[in-house]
Amino acid sequence: MVIARNLRRLGETDIWISPVALGCWPIAGMTSLQVNDTDSLATIDAALDSGINFLDTAYCYGANGESERLIGQAIRGRRDQVVIASKGGVHWNAEVKQQNDARPETILRQCDESLQRMAFDVIDLHYLHSPDPHVPIAESAGAFARLIEVGKIRAAGASNLNVTQLAEFHSVCPLTAVQPKYNLLQRDIEADLIPWCQSRHISVIHYWPLMKGLLAGKIRRGHVFDPHDSRLKYEVFQGEKFELAQRLLDELDKIAAAINKSVPQVVINWSINRPGITATLCGAKRDWQIRETSDAMSWELDASSLQKIEDCIASLNRSAIVG
Repeated sequence: MVIARNLRRLGETDIWISPVALGCWPIAGMTSLQVNDTDSLATIDAALDSGINFLDTAYCYGANGESERLIGQAIRGRRDQVVIASKGGVHWNAEVKQQNDARPETILRQCDESLQRMAFDVIDLHYLHSPDPHVPIAESAGAFARLIEVGKIRAAGASNLNVTQLAEFHSVCPLTAVQPKYNLLQRDIEADLIPWCQSRHISVIHYWPLMKGLLAGKIRRGHVFDPHDSRLKYEVFQGEKFELAQRLLDELDKIAAAINKSVPQVVINWSINRPGITATLCGAKRDWQIRETSDAMSWELDASSLQKIEDCIASLNRSAIVG
């Protein structure tokens, strides 16, 4: 394992994380195609060898905890070198449909099961995965406070909550990190969530930097999707919005070529260097994917490239692509 460089402080804790994290949803095999344990374990090893020390998973990443089990297997013997984030409050029912259940008793039970799956004594950062409409946020937060008190988690986070909900959680259990979606085309959190977190020294660790692979630059005009590809349900992969996104990719192609980088490396570098962003989650199911995106930690886009990106996005905004 390579010793991670350029680490950033997680909230106000003594935990330090790499600005690129490995998102471990793809290795669960729920929506990603052609996933297998051999490649998944190699992907985790590649992340650690590339200087990434931060892995992000969840209780529901896999119908039976496949992601957490693989993580436990992959980092056996080097647990103290890796920061683990997981989440609770969502599970799969008998029909393999996601269900929210953020009752305190469920949060506590799922945390115990996550620890058992990974064979760990403590989870470094544990999130409420999403709000449960049937359970007050304060009640869910109380369970996370209890987990910190008994030493099963080191820090609490919340994912997919708006600022009002975050404030309610934070009043019961101090937040160390929040996890929203954020990328070049989805930047709503810049107006409220990021400033709210900055004023409270709460880390923002975002997902979807490559927007389900669209901003990786591999899905271009004329792309034929596998009929089972879950991305077909998103508007940005269809019609006019897809074409507008292609215009951004055209500009990113030029920027990447000028600095001898790939489009994903440009996008991830932009992400990790945005104000208020502590880390960016990069999902991967193959070792080469995370090796490519981890490179974004070793350099920084120049002012000219950043301005070209902003000008292109402004043009897209006028065409109402951003949602």
